Amino acid sequence: MTSPLTVLALGWDRAILEIKVYFREKDQVFFSFLFPVLMLALFATVFQSQFEGPDNEAIGLSAARFFLPGMMAAGVLLTSFQTMALTVATERDDGTLKRLRATPMPALAYFLGKVGLVLVTSVLQSALLLLMARVLFDVQLPTEARQWVTLGWVFGLGVVSGTVLGIAYSSLATSARSAGAAVIGPVLVLQFISGVYFSFEDIPQWLKEVASLFPLKWIAQGMRSVFYPDSFASREMAGVWEHGRIALVLVAWAIGGLVLCTTTFRWFKRGST
Repeated sequence: MTSPLTVLALGWDRAILEIKVYFREKDQVFFSFLFPVLMLALFATVFQSQFEGPDNEAIGLSAARFFLPGMMAAGVLLTSFQTMALTVATERDDGTLKRLRATPMPALAYFLGKVGLVLVTSVLQSALLLLMARVLFDVQLPTEARQWVTLGWVFGLGVVSGTVLGIAYSSLATSARSAGAAVIGPVLVLQFISGVYFSFEDIPQWLKEVASLFPLKWIAQGMRSVFYPDSFASREMAGVWEHGRIALVLVAWAIGGLVLCTTTFRWFKRGST
């Protein structure tokens, strides 16, 4: 039996290794870590006009402030769900998981390493988005403690649900080559229908209903409640921010993802022994 302190120490060492490997992979860094940052800079530069408030009221949003919540939500999805789904599927296909399973390292230490990777990259990415929005585009950041609390729990639940769902989803890929298509395609579609690149009220109703089945829509809605004026809540499906429902949906997805992880995770690729 390995003591809890030893498992934590091994998990810490594994997390440091995961972070080093992650930042050495240029495609991973670009498509999961830097992509939302670059997209925010692009949208904030291209769209110069103010986005009007409900009923064309005088309260408008700059492009940077308008797109910031969506980019933060997308960043959470990319650094948690997409990163886990792709890396775990690749490690299973190339035999890394099989070799790790044959070592004395506890299985929990491997997962702690993945959690550490997601936490570090997610926090750094969100901090970079906030810093760029404030310094380069003069976006007014939240001034009330309750807004930062909301940002914290939406971000935390989004990261947790995205991480466990990504690990579970990795089992669907038959190989590392197929993992890219199996992961990136659905992730891209969800971004378009969840209010990341467009105003959510402009999306057709039936697509809103589809988006409501997945966590990204609720993460984006929670982020909007932090950075948008309260009057913009009328643009949501229910006409309010629905913080309680956001928390309930994300907790449900986190629990469901954890159950899927424990029941479907495989150390070996299909057909191997």
